[in-house]
Amino acid sequence: MPNHVAKLSFWGVRGSTPTVDRANWRYGGNTPCLELVAPDGTQFILDCGTGLRALGNRWTEIHGTKAIEAHICVTHYHWDHIQGIPFFAPLYVPQNHFHFYSFRSEFLGRDSLKQVFEAQMAHPYFPVDLSAMSAVRQFSEVSGGDRFEIRGTRITTRLLNHPQGCLGYRLETPAGTVVYATDNEPGVRKLDASLLELAAGADIFINDAQYTPEQLATTRKGWGHSSWLAGVQVAREAGVRNLVLFHHDPDSSDRIVDGLLRDAREKFENVWAASEGMVMSLGEKRVEVLLPAEPSGLRQEGHFRARVEGYTEEGRAFQEETVIRDLTLQGALIYLNHSPRLQSELQVLMEAPGDESRSNSRLRLRGYVVRLEPGPQKDQTAVGIVFTE
Repeated sequence: MPNHVAKLSFWGVRGSTPTVDRANWRYGGNTPCLELVAPDGTQFILDCGTGLRALGNRWTEIHGTKAIEAHICVTHYHWDHIQGIPFFAPLYVPQNHFHFYSFRSEFLGRDSLKQVFEAQMAHPYFPVDLSAMSAVRQFSEVSGGDRFEIRGTRITTRLLNHPQGCLGYRLETPAGTVVYATDNEPGVRKLDASLLELAAGADIFINDAQYTPEQLATTRKGWGHSSWLAGVQVAREAGVRNLVLFHHDPDSSDRIVDGLLRDAREKFENVWAASEGMVMSLGEKRVEVLLPAEPSGLRQEGHFRARVEGYTEEGRAFQEETVIRDLTLQGALIYLNHSPRLQSELQVLMEAPGDESRSNSRLRLRGYVVRLEPGPQKDQTAVGIVFTE
C-alpha cells in the first residue's frame, strides 16, 4: 500500500446481535469489527464483534507463519462488540502480539478487558480456556479524554452516552482522520459537545444509526443508540467530510437501510451505509469507496435492451438507453455513458428478447449500485448493480 494512503475495511456492521436473514445479506449480518491500516502498515482493529472471525481468517491466509502485531481498540463490553474474540484465529499463534485498549468498567473494576477475556472462555461457556490463546496479549486502560500515539497515529478517546459506558475513538493518521463513534445516544449536553470535538473535521465519521428518528424519540429512547438524522447533524456541525451510517439494527432489512441512506443523503451529500466488505481508502485529500461484489448467481449472457434512470455522482438526473449483456438472478453488469454514484438506486426497464409488441416482455426493476469500473469503450462506465425488487 502506498505510504500516503490509509485503508479502512468493514468486517462487521450489524448491531445488537448477528443475523443471517436473507433480507440482510447485502449489508451483512456480522457485529462490529473494523480494520484500519495506517500508511506505514501499522494495523488497528476497532471492536471485536463476530466480524473479527472473518478478519482473523483473512490475516491467517495472507500472513501464513509470519508474525502479526496489531492494536485493538474496544469501545465497550456488550456482547455484540466482544463476541468474536474466542474465534479470532491469530490469538492462538504464539509469535503474534496484540495490544488491547479499553476503559475500566465500574462494574468490573481493575483489568476490566482482561476479565472479559477470561469470562468469555471460562467453563461452562466455552470448550477451551484462555490458556489455549498463546499469542502475546497486552492490556491498557484508557479513559475518556485520553490522548496517545502509536507509530505516528494519534489517538483521542471520548466518553459516549451508552448504558454501562462506551468510548469513541479518533485516529489521526498521516493520510487523514477516522472517527469511530458507535453506540451513542444524543441528548446529554456535555457528551454531545464531546462528540462534536471528537468528530471535528474528520475525513470519515462512523456513527451509530441503528434507529429511525421516530424510534429514537419514542420506543427506543434510552436504549443507547442514535439515528441517521442525529449523525447528519453532528457531521454538519463538526465539518465532517464523509458520514458512515453504522450499527444497523438486526431487524432492518437491506431495503430499510436503503431508505435510511436515501433520507440521509437528502440532508448531507457524502453519506455511506456501512456494508461488510466495504473498503474506504483515505489519502491525497480524497476518500475512495469500494463496495463488495454482488454474490454470484445463475448467470445469463444475452442481449437485453434496457432503459436506465438514476443520478450521477454530481447529483444530476439521467436517463439512458443501453444493453445488458451479463445478467444474474441477483444483479447485472450495465455499460453506461453516465457514471452513477455508489450506493445509489437505479430504475431499470428491461425488454426481453422476442416480440417487442408484447407488454409482458418488459420487466421493471430497481437496482443498487455496488461497482464502478472503466467500460470497454472510451468515456464508458461498467456499472455493477444488485436488484432490490
